[in-house]
Amino acid sequence: MQAQVSVMALVLAGTLSAAAAPLRVEGTVRDGAGAPVPQAALSVEGGGEAIHVATNSEGQFTVEWPGPREVTVTVDAAGFPRWRRTVVLAAERLEVVLTSAAFQDRVTVTASRRPEALGETAASVLVLSASDLRTTAGLELDDALRQVPGFQLFRRTPSRGANPTAQGATMRGLAGSGASRALVLEDGVPLNDPFGGWIYWGRVPRVAVDRVEVVRGGGSDLYGSAALAGVVQVVRTGTEAPRMDAELIVGEEDLGEGSLFLGGRRGGWGARAAAEVFSTSGYQPVPASVRGPVDTALSTRHHGGDLTVERALGDGRLFLRGSGYRDSRGNGTSFQENSTEINQGVLGLDLPSGGGGLRVRADLSSQEYHQSFSAIAADRLTERPTSVQFVPSDSSGVSLQWTRPLGARNVFVIGAERRVVSGESDEDAFSGTTTVQSAAGGRQGATGLFLEDAWTLGSRLILHGGVRYDRWTNGEGFQTAGSTTRPLPDREETAWSPRGSLVLKLARRVSLTGAAYRAFRAPTLNELYRPFRVGNIVTLANEGLGAERSTGYEAGLLAGLGDAVTVRATAYQMDARETVANVTLSTAPTLITRQRQNLGSIRSRGVELDGEARMGSHLVLAAGMAFLDAKIRAAPDPALVGKRVPQVPRRQGSAQLRYDPPKGFSFGVQARFVASQWEDDLNSLALDSYWTVDALIGRSVNEWIGLFLSGENLANQEFDVGRTPVRTVGPGRTIRGGLRVRLTPRRRP
Repeated sequence: MQAQVSVMALVLAGTLSAAAAPLRVEGTVRDGAGAPVPQAALSVEGGGEAIHVATNSEGQFTVEWPGPREVTVTVDAAGFPRWRRTVVLAAERLEVVLTSAAFQDRVTVTASRRPEALGETAASVLVLSASDLRTTAGLELDDALRQVPGFQLFRRTPSRGANPTAQGATMRGLAGSGASRALVLEDGVPLNDPFGGWIYWGRVPRVAVDRVEVVRGGGSDLYGSAALAGVVQVVRTGTEAPRMDAELIVGEEDLGEGSLFLGGRRGGWGARAAAEVFSTSGYQPVPASVRGPVDTALSTRHHGGDLTVERALGDGRLFLRGSGYRDSRGNGTSFQENSTEINQGVLGLDLPSGGGGLRVRADLSSQEYHQSFSAIAADRLTERPTSVQFVPSDSSGVSLQWTRPLGARNVFVIGAERRVVSGESDEDAFSGTTTVQSAAGGRQGATGLFLEDAWTLGSRLILHGGVRYDRWTNGEGFQTAGSTTRPLPDREETAWSPRGSLVLKLARRVSLTGAAYRAFRAPTLNELYRPFRVGNIVTLANEGLGAERSTGYEAGLLAGLGDAVTVRATAYQMDARETVANVTLSTAPTLITRQRQNLGSIRSRGVELDGEARMGSHLVLAAGMAFLDAKIRAAPDPALVGKRVPQVPRRQGSAQLRYDPPKGFSFGVQARFVASQWEDDLNSLALDSYWTVDALIGRSVNEWIGLFLSGENLANQEFDVGRTPVRTVGPGRTIRGGLRVRLTPRRRP
């Protein structure tokens, strides 16, 4: 009897020991083409246990699982829908294949500074995939972004024909000047010009872009200044699979473009290189009926490139990137032109751990900007040089972010950022035979601390809460006129940017969303110290500008009909105060004088509608509409109260139909409508409504080479882009053709 008890005890102990021994589970995450998916967040849940891991550079993962064999496995990866299955774990490898994402299942890394499915964020987010970019007829990223309702540059002119200082991006009707009210990032590093806030859209070659994420609405709770109206993030193609992409384009207006991307990995080392060269003689912005001998085309030439080297650190990476960019433009007359030189270095560290991890970015850049201005005679027969400017600037920044899951249903994000910008504007002004020299500049430093927590309560409710504290200083300011230098007083401001939001899932594909937040934007050194001239409009600087601040509310509905059709509606209100606008001081037949001022307050209310229908595996129809009502509520000049905010249309609409299979025939058609808007704060210079249709058609010759033909503004519509006060128009119909090459290693059977 005692022997039987001993045997039973041994058997029971062995059984308990076996049950307690963790099961080693290994597997791989791949995409539909069989390529590994690195940095995918994988979680295993069951029996009250939860383990979070990330895939390595080969898409592989290992889990030591102590719980029951029947579990729920969830995989989140940028650019793919969330993959979730209930499986029974065994000794065999677990193979996960991620397919193309339906709208709600696409993953964004921008809305919460971590991977999150669109259907689980309250933010109004759109993701432009590599396929969207490939089938868009426009050349630059801003051309593709104009398909996003609510997104706009300061002026209607596409970036390849606009002065860089007019390429500030904004959303939701918070317009008014050339400085961006939206933050534009590339892999977590700002692309906004450090001195002026505008964007050089050609800095990242499109062949090197994996996708573009757009978050509409205030984002200062995570990103600080410049995210007053939203955030745009450009996500590059990785180095995990060896690949070469090249594109060559020629077309009307003497247009030529060549771009190249190379990337790959060997052992623990990876590298990628990207380069682009672009040139066009441009188009005439002044209509023939008023054009004079002084008028020339808007020409553009730019070239740039970057090299990234990275080293795998376990499941993470350490990388170093160096880049350079050169840009020169003719701005419509023989004397008006500008040029830019930018050099930048970026150091990055990603250390994933348990579904979260540490992310560090440090960047250092230097820039030189040159511009010349002139006064144009009323008959446009002659021009007179008025000034030339030289604007050197330097910037440096560092950001640290730590993400940590706290249990199976709670994710915590905490981080800190520091950025310093210094620059000045040196100007030679011409008056007859006299040259007057002047200069102004300073230094701006900003520090931010942020945290966010996300809770999943049951199966239907997701809550987000976060706050950010920012402190910035303007120091070492000065103004020099001739031999006299006047020091400017140091200034300091702070901002608290809280945000709260929720997602309520009424059904698997139906959700209600809501959010409330505050946001801000500190004035740039350009707004504080640099005057400029466009045509016969002079805009003066203002060293006394304060920060813009806004409070926003939004509510939305996200609904899907299966995986094929998704619609979203978002209603919002944003109240912004101390907004910086170009306020008219005086008007004369040959000169309009304006100054940047804190205007008072504006209210922008609107509704955004987005929809997408997948009609088969490769045919997609997407459409959107934005209704905007942006008006001035308070201003130093009572005559401005009730006026519409300049450069904001009442309506914007777009539609895109694309067919993009891996081989064979492909096409994309884009249509866009923009309602009328005002050029100026007095609402005296109107810009009429317009519509355009663009198209691209392509054909693969074999698995490596493809040809395409594209056209913009196929109906050859003449549409307003500005009144300075002379009317200027956008580009007419332009036709281009191109060659695309993609080389990848053959997959072994």
